[in-house]
Amino acid sequence: MKKRVCVIGMGRFGIGVARELYQAGHDVLVVDTNEQKVQGMLGLTTYAVRADATNESALRELGVADYDVAVLTLGDENVQASILIAMVLKDMGIPFIIARAATELHGETLERIGVDRVVYPEEESARRVSHVDFNYGVIDYMEIVANVGISKMRPPERMVRRTLEEAGLAGANNRHSLTVLALRRGRGYILNPAKDEEIKPGDVLLVAGRSEHVASISSLAQQLPQAAAD
Repeated sequence: MKKRVCVIGMGRFGIGVARELYQAGHDVLVVDTNEQKVQGMLGLTTYAVRADATNESALRELGVADYDVAVLTLGDENVQASILIAMVLKDMGIPFIIARAATELHGETLERIGVDRVVYPEEESARRVSHVDFNYGVIDYMEIVANVGISKMRPPERMVRRTLEEAGLAGANNRHSLTVLALRRGRGYILNPAKDEEIKPGDVLLVAGRSEHVASISSLAQQLPQAAAD
């Protein structure tokens, strides 16, 4: 569902968040005090405005109070401003607020203010690197609890042209102990695919399960006989 999202702070993290949200089809307003950074976002988001986000009146003039989500992405050098802006956004009644935290204390302060979700980009990036770089075919990873998460991965070659059940990813033959949440084919997604859905060349799998099971998928796939080519 399309949402109206205000992203505050155009550092590297903020730019990445804003662009991803806009490309996903959301209505995105970006706000920063730096005119050059604002100009750089023109055409890459719905609106790009130079304004002081610590000023509630300025945000209200931009209509931020009517937005569905606010994402506060200020970096380590702006902790005080981050806390102040979070208070302003909360007072404005934004339904859902996401904020980046530089430290655990910063994060705890944001949570006490009422921020709905606090993120630690550096820690999350470290977790993703540890899974993406060392697990075959893993493109991205999101941890849910310790050692359990959702992985976006390219299936091993031996799984291609087999159904999910034949590949050991569904049904009674699920020997990988993973749950396939979705299958990306081209620009589209097949959500909760059936066990007889065939894995085609170029497909990407979204799977949930333990990290060790994701790590072993390549070696287990080698035990499958070579599939016939089209």
